[in-house]
Amino acid sequence: MVDGSRDVDVEKLISFSKDLVQFLKDDKDVGFLKQCLEQSNAVQLQCLSEYQTLRSSIQDYEAKINMCNQRIAEAQSEAAGDAEIDTLQKEREQKLQIEQLLREELRVITDEIDDLDHQRASIEEQMQSLEKLERDQLRAEKGSLGVIGKVAVM
Repeated sequence: MVDGSRDVDVEKLISFSKDLVQFLKDDKDVGFLKQCLEQSNAVQLQCLSEYQTLRSSIQDYEAKINMCNQRIAEAQSEAAGDAEIDTLQKEREQKLQIEQLLREELRVITDEIDDLDHQRASIEEQMQSLEKLERDQLRAEKGSLGVIGKVAVM
């Protein structure tokens, strides 16, 4: 009879160790997802910083373009020479091209930020699912331990 109770204890120990290994694996998955979320947030902050820098640059270029337009208007009103007007128009066109490139870059960064937001939301959903799964497993373990305890009492 002593050997039989020993077998039951070994089986309980094996079952418990398997449950413990599974729990530790799940904890690593949660840690990995948290690390991914932190990295995603860091990348998002960096993108936002670049976005603000680009937006500031665009505003600076828009101000310069407005100044160029004013200079063009003044030059035309003063009946400046054609060469000066051509130079100012070329400068304006160059700045418009730069503005267009910056706007395109801003669009790309905005798309990246949107992608990161989607990734963050997905990671948060995965974390919630993992936490729910852990809670369900703990409930199931508690339920099975309660049943085992009732069987052992009988």
